[in-house]
Amino acid sequence: MRPRTSLAVQQGTGKVRIIGGQWRRSLLPVATKPGLRPTPDRVRETLFNWLGQDLTGLSCIDAFAGSGALGFEAASRHAAHVLLVEQDAKVAAQLQANAQRLRAQNLLVQRGDGLRALAQRPAAAAGGWDVAFIDPPYASALETQALAAIRTTLAPHGQVYLESSREWTAPQLASLGWRRLRYLRAGSVHAHLLDLRDSVTGT
Repeated sequence: MRPRTSLAVQQGTGKVRIIGGQWRRSLLPVATKPGLRPTPDRVRETLFNWLGQDLTGLSCIDAFAGSGALGFEAASRHAAHVLLVEQDAKVAAQLQANAQRLRAQNLLVQRGDGLRALAQRPAAAAGGWDVAFIDPPYASALETQALAAIRTTLAPHGQVYLESSREWTAPQLASLGWRRLRYLRAGSVHAHLLDLRDSVTGT
């Protein structure tokens, strides 16, 4: 039985600690950038409970990577392929340095446009992305565009994690072709787990 895993951000230290999986206890530096906000601990734990504790064989994309917390945690949980996409050069360089430090064979850092990356199928998985993490800058109006971009590249049974500063209701998501499977609010963070199957009202 694998140990229960999650990521914890060391408050005020500019570091992310992986506390489970193959890189358990690794402490990774986070680039300093205004507005960079790793997903809160409680939300992160809940998300990986939703997804399952073992992501073996899955292809994942963290399209607006930032600290890389979600992508590194997915890779630590044995995802087959994880793509971290970050537009900011300094932040992308820190992500690359962290990947090299971990000698991560299942993780690739790419500097570029998250929307464009979402619209491209993973080279390693012809069926599409199994898990897409969508956590764009708040108030950036990128959420709707990101959900549109991933529609044609998500695997048939794939899931999308959407983090936002507001709640997306089940009817709102259904109007865009998405089904809301799970929802959590933690302070100002609204976390949603989605898929494309049937687009019926979820929890």
